[in-house]
Amino acid sequence: MPTIGVKRDLLFKSLGRTYTDEEFQKLCFEFGLELDEVTTEKQMITKEQGGDSQLTAGASEEVIYRIDIPANRYDLLCIEGLVLGLLVFQKKISFPIYKAVNPSEGDLQKLIVKPDTAKIRPFVVAAILRNIKFNQDIYDSFIDLQDKLHQNICRKRSLVAIGTHDYDTVKGPFIYDAKPPKNIKFAPLNQSKEYTAEELMTLYSTHAQLKQYLHIIKDSSVYPVITDSNGVILSLPPIINSDHSKITLNTRNVLVECTATDLTKAKIVLDTLVCMFSQYCSNKYTVECVEVINTDGTLVLYPELKYRSEVVSLKKINRKIGISETPESVANLLTRMCLKSEITINGDDIKVAVPPSRHDVIHACDIYEDVAIAYGYNNIRRTLPKTNTIGQQFGINKLSDLLRHSIAEAGFTEALTFTLCSRDDITKKLNIGSIEDQPVVHISNPKNPGISSLSHDFTPRNLKNYCC
Repeated sequence: MPTIGVKRDLLFKSLGRTYTDEEFQKLCFEFGLELDEVTTEKQMITKEQGGDSQLTAGASEEVIYRIDIPANRYDLLCIEGLVLGLLVFQKKISFPIYKAVNPSEGDLQKLIVKPDTAKIRPFVVAAILRNIKFNQDIYDSFIDLQDKLHQNICRKRSLVAIGTHDYDTVKGPFIYDAKPPKNIKFAPLNQSKEYTAEELMTLYSTHAQLKQYLHIIKDSSVYPVITDSNGVILSLPPIINSDHSKITLNTRNVLVECTATDLTKAKIVLDTLVCMFSQYCSNKYTVECVEVINTDGTLVLYPELKYRSEVVSLKKINRKIGISETPESVANLLTRMCLKSEITINGDDIKVAVPPSRHDVIHACDIYEDVAIAYGYNNIRRTLPKTNTIGQQFGINKLSDLLRHSIAEAGFTEALTFTLCSRDDITKKLNIGSIEDQPVVHISNPKNPGISSLSHDFTPRNLKNYCC
């Protein structure tokens, strides 16, 4: 479950009122979220870096709310989506209508896909945010949402990589191609010197963030690259963008491109990003289309920003959740969850409009879940299951619980099985020999090098070893 950090004061300003921590925690719970932690930037760095005074020197003391977000709610991974969702949930505003439009002047911008991209990263989608206004908070949120999407639905850029560019610094039509790495040369983001793609692999091999993405294309004979009509390189996906087209606080038109190995995921990522930040455009909630010319000659306009309708049964909703609500009540509950709903002519079904920002809704069950959240899980009446038997504890589990208390009272320490721990923790520190002699599973790529083994041999014959 991803966690986002939002500045408390900025959040309250956007919501239009101030909450106590308890009040906001309650609001999050009612909306299906969880306020995980109330902290500050300084405290977060101290916790992550072990209190390094150099790293915390410039850190802010501003209060930050860390909020747990469901993994499939990509629209809530930034403060813009969170605020919109909460305001609609509280019935303070109506959910906006997102539109994909042609440019008011001139022709559609084009992005031409070359055949060699099929060897490495075949798909690309794009859109333009026109007349957007950045300040530092919006800019930071824009970058942070890209990072959250990269780590979540994009699977660390392996499925989708996002590139954002100052549209006014480049000239279309744009070309998406794949070339030998020695033929790609440009100045990467925040660098003044030009490097070939081969040199960039070496340059970023020790980079704290970028080194984890190099393997995606490093061993390929060709690397994906996006250029403009003048041959200026915009990006080397999925590694890094060009310094030439980087966005700043002064950027007014943003070209968003997403290269991918999964076209469906690319569409979701593009829709999510432009929906969240189109509210800062002069023509709110409106995005300019880009025409992608595929290798087979087909022309496709992105973003799609599709709305679709789903019809769900009122009887099924009430039965699945265990409530007895009227059609009007259920339609109102769904509308509060950003799913505008109305009653069908027969009065027995609910017609639900699923917006392009809610790609998590893929089945009727997802709609039932939103009804349950808006209704309130704590408001659902508890009932016994309508079955022939009533569940009870297994005898072996009851015996284990009784033994557990007695053994603990005798001075033994209970060890949790299937627990990630370091190799030293289950060998040297327990004085039981070498790690090679122990029947444990080893994690090949642990995120934390100090935690690399999964111990599982806590059988009675070895209990004396682990409790000594």
